[in-house]
Amino acid sequence: MDSLITAAARALAVGDPLGALKRVALREDAPALALRGTAMAQLGDLVRARALLRRAARAYGAREALSRARCVLAEAEIALASRDLNWSSKSLSTARATLEEHGDRVNAAHAQYLEIRRLLLIGRLSDAEQALGRFDPDALPPPLRAAHELVVAGIAMRRVQAGAAHSALTRAARAAHQADIPALKAEVEATSLLLTRPAARLIANGREQELRLEEVEALLASRTLVVDACRFSIHEAGAVVELARRPVLFTLARLLAEAWPAEAPRETLVARTFRAKRVDETYSARLRVEVGRLRRVLRRLAEVVATPQGFAILPRRASQIAVLTRPAEDEHAAVLALLADGESWSSSALALALGTSPRTVQRALESLAATNKVQALGRGRARRWMTPSLPGFTTTLLLPARLTSD
Repeated sequence: MDSLITAAARALAVGDPLGALKRVALREDAPALALRGTAMAQLGDLVRARALLRRAARAYGAREALSRARCVLAEAEIALASRDLNWSSKSLSTARATLEEHGDRVNAAHAQYLEIRRLLLIGRLSDAEQALGRFDPDALPPPLRAAHELVVAGIAMRRVQAGAAHSALTRAARAAHQADIPALKAEVEATSLLLTRPAARLIANGREQELRLEEVEALLASRTLVVDACRFSIHEAGAVVELARRPVLFTLARLLAEAWPAEAPRETLVARTFRAKRVDETYSARLRVEVGRLRRVLRRLAEVVATPQGFAILPRRASQIAVLTRPAEDEHAAVLALLADGESWSSSALALALGTSPRTVQRALESLAATNKVQALGRGRARRWMTPSLPGFTTTLLLPARLTSD
């Protein structure tokens, strides 16, 4: 490797892409193309970066498997940064195996972290945790140690574990300082800010209050019966009843909790649960059936009783009932939560992360675009969607988590 290539690689290692480009900008050999692609990625031109890395991979011969694997790794990192979640995990796994075979354990670990971050983005938290458990972060260099702790913090925040997230971010900040990479330091600082912002709203006794993530964690661990409208579940002192797949029952539970300690009128329950304009015998019968199902689901936590005007919920052990809901209610809150990271997403990547169809996501994006909440960049297959981060609160509790994995 010649001196210019070595100097450019060192410049990239410390986060100086312009310094790297000064040395290899006019060169067309494979190592220079790879370094130019990495530099363009650091400067934010991800499309140009991917093209350069693909040229570099082709330029490397069949005998240079290690260098080609590194190009595949860099391209996968760019794909993740541009939220192209449909990239081939098989190609990355093959590249990781090649890196391990040639003794490049640092880049092999980096490849594994890319896959873990992808799992985190699409809500497969248990799979991400299982893969993360195979690493000893103390054996990693500072940049990868910081990346490890950022993933740990991301999982903890998604699981509403503020204490664990804070500890991981403290370790990430220490590692980022040792690495002395400005972009890495900025990422750790931006993630740390999420713990200081409101994560949800609490509705109890007719009053509303914003809560930070640590306050949400304390609430879910308390003796309060919490109807969690962020994750469609009901909590009490660690006990959880999942109702994400039973939206009618969850809607009933939320309406009863919002009305507590008073009763919820039948007209209100029918109108908001079944979207009916008036109560007739058919809807009354259907309401009784659904209330009966809700009684069975909540039998260990609360009792649902009939009243002269409707129904009321009575906690069995809890002294308080509260509703935990999003900082800002929106029909397409989950889409906005993913876009709020400031990156540009394709509709197919959003559909993969949300576990829904691309057409459903496209309709949501068109609706949001009509109200200027999102904007489109590009056309056709290259179209991406983005929005500035929603001001004043974190969207951690809005992000999807796959029920099949957790």
